[in-house]
Amino acid sequence: MTTNSSITTRTGFRFEIRLAHPQDEPTLAEFFTHVTPDDLRFRFLGAVKEVSHERLVAMTRSDDAHIHNFLAFSADGMLIAVATLASDPADRNGEVAICIRADRKHLGVGWELLAYIAKYAEDLGLEAIEAIESRENRAAIEVERDMGFTITTDPDDATLVVVRRELGARSAA
Repeated sequence: MTTNSSITTRTGFRFEIRLAHPQDEPTLAEFFTHVTPDDLRFRFLGAVKEVSHERLVAMTRSDDAHIHNFLAFSADGMLIAVATLASDPADRNGEVAICIRADRKHLGVGWELLAYIAKYAEDLGLEAIEAIESRENRAAIEVERDMGFTITTDPDDATLVVVRRELGARSAA
């Protein structure tokens, strides 16, 4: 399974995806200064003004086989999006979280990054991926719906929805 990929979106925008490394922490910290307050809230499901050192460390770690952190860079080397795929201990289900730089939205990056992570998860043998979204995050929910995710209300919090997509790699094997 490849961990470095070049992607071209439907809009013609090109970017590279690779796994994060601990030395990426300063770049990641700078990235979050270019994310809207709403997107920070949607990504962390709460009021976050600044991403803590501990969260940055968690988002750049590479020592846990169940956590895969991805970085997307534009051709000029700018970090434009980050994503995490965290699988359960049995490697059956994965949870996805994505955040895109405010000035790089509407280029198809989110769609392509989510498609990349779905394929990555399938290659790992996961059966499904899901994300927990604020109901207010209509743009993300619309993309996920278009990509075949089902949407259900979070049983513990009516302000949230769980979006889920069956992958089928294990069930087909």
